[in-house]
Amino acid sequence: MLRDNTYLTNRIATGLRWTAMGAGIDWQGFMSSEVFSSSVILPGSCIGMLGGGQLGRMSILAGRRLGYRFRVFDPLPGGPAAMVADEDVNGAFDDVEALGRFAAGLHVATLEFENVSKAAVEAVSAHAPVHPSAELLSVCQNRRREKIFFRDNGFPCVDFRVADTEESFRAAVDAVGLPCVAKTTSFGYDGKGQRKISASGEIDSAWASFRGKEVIVEAWADFEGEFSVICSRNARGETSVFPVAENVHRNHILHTTVVPARVPELMAREALDLAHAIAERSGLVGLLAVELFLTAKGWLVNELAPRPHNSGHYSFDACATSQFEQHIRAVCGLPPGDTRLFSPVAMVNLLGDLWSSKEPDWAGVLRHPRAKLHLYGKPTARAGRKMGHVCVLGDSPESALKEAVAIEAALRA
Repeated sequence: MLRDNTYLTNRIATGLRWTAMGAGIDWQGFMSSEVFSSSVILPGSCIGMLGGGQLGRMSILAGRRLGYRFRVFDPLPGGPAAMVADEDVNGAFDDVEALGRFAAGLHVATLEFENVSKAAVEAVSAHAPVHPSAELLSVCQNRRREKIFFRDNGFPCVDFRVADTEESFRAAVDAVGLPCVAKTTSFGYDGKGQRKISASGEIDSAWASFRGKEVIVEAWADFEGEFSVICSRNARGETSVFPVAENVHRNHILHTTVVPARVPELMAREALDLAHAIAERSGLVGLLAVELFLTAKGWLVNELAPRPHNSGHYSFDACATSQFEQHIRAVCGLPPGDTRLFSPVAMVNLLGDLWSSKEPDWAGVLRHPRAKLHLYGKPTARAGRKMGHVCVLGDSPESALKEAVAIEAALRA
């Protein structure tokens, strides 16, 4: 079991202190402490958001309730985050002059997606602190560096090899065995830039499809399910985890999330411990989603996302503190909020496919008293594009999931 793995041994040995779900916070003592007064970014300050999508939008909505102001940097004007921000600065992510205008006067900056260059983060860092750091972002946005981080720190992951030539690609496949999965090391998400190889006859075409890019070849994980844990950590090392989420993907895009995950309590605790240890070891300041596979031998870490995550959307409606508020708290140096789950919940993504013939029947969704509709305000619907989501609160994970799936199916009808 994972309790014998290196990461848990090290966690116990170093006596890590963290804030578990539902733990109490001594707000009065913290607010009056010298540490708080010297490091916290107070409400009324201006937070910069690198990226203008729906994750930034929901983070801004949560931060506005706390009294913060927001400036968004996005290549295009009028995106989902810009609609709810105070200012919208537009420019390419390699436009140093535009990044300087964005960063001027900010108290802190963060990001809502990880395909931001390290150089862009460093350019903003010259004017204001940026969380998460450019170093952590660099690890998370490259599968080679990410897997090496897992391996070198004793976190359980699949066997892997890296290839950048046809010869090294063949050697990598031979080393990890068939079936396996080949992925580009950079700029891959929602299934983009990856291919399963089931037989030796597929190796040539697989390599040709990558057109000479650096590739990571991973052993096939015969997993029982896909899960995730959202973890936050501030600069003082105060860490908090959300309940384990159980995820189902369609065409490599998240379709449904159910919380609490339907796994034994011991396995859930191990997943939370694993996420917490990764946050500590990585030096996280901000929010981190840890994507996991559950196998017959225990947990495997698949990927990291240093930002709010699609599988954490349920927290807006079902938790004492949402992942988006926790994101703002962490980057501003506030203590973490209570992450307790008030109700079983299921989330279903609403993709652009639903708009193929007409505007979906939102009134039909809203007739469900325990359904919560979230639309992102994107002007154009495309197949596979995330346009919104619905969360359904239920008496059990099963009942919530059943109703969420039925609502999405009715929108398709």
